[in-house]
Amino acid sequence: MEILLDTANIEAIEKYAAALPLAGVTTNPSILKKEGNIEFFSHMRKIREIIGTNRSLHVQVVAQDKAGMVKDAKTLLEQLDQEIYIKVPANEVGLEAIKELKSEGLNVTATAIYSKFQAYLAIAAGADYIAPYFNRMENIGIKAPEAIAAMANEIQQSASKTKIVAASFKNVDQVTTALEEGAQAVTVAPDIIKQALAMPSIAQAVEDFAVDWESIFGKNSTIASLKI
Repeated sequence: MEILLDTANIEAIEKYAAALPLAGVTTNPSILKKEGNIEFFSHMRKIREIIGTNRSLHVQVVAQDKAGMVKDAKTLLEQLDQEIYIKVPANEVGLEAIKELKSEGLNVTATAIYSKFQAYLAIAAGADYIAPYFNRMENIGIKAPEAIAAMANEIQQSASKTKIVAASFKNVDQVTTALEEGAQAVTVAPDIIKQALAMPSIAQAVEDFAVDWESIFGKNSTIASLKI
């Protein structure tokens, strides 16, 4: 299982890269818009500096034709590094671009996936990751859990090395459902992680443990404070 952070916010990336076993960071133009008027390449370099080269960084092309997508990809590789994953929408021209980029041995994430058929085509094109949009699929009447299970089955049947990195979640339950249905990875916004770890029951359990400990060993004591 891989947990990726779906944000371009430097503060959030620094926080969760230090605290969690993150596998990487995913970005897209909509995520970048939230950061205001940034200098794109320096911002991406800062993210890479924070997460290091042992975690994956996924950056999306913005051109809408095949030649432009490939040119965007080459520019990203030149300006950032050769290990980034190029995010390409899995539409007709995007699939063409994916085939070309994979023929050159580059890392590719097929994104904006709403259907099983899109996913199957991206798998066949050799994408390293496919990114089905869980909540957006649900919003248009597509059963996301069923679709992700079918994608996982296709990967297994075809002995593909493609991984599912499920995206677009509105709550923690959707994240866990995607993993249970066979997604090898999920990319999660900071607010979803905060939601998962800020449950009142967790805080209460921690407080109860502290009270019980202090009732035995004294107020404000810790294991480290005990005399050996």
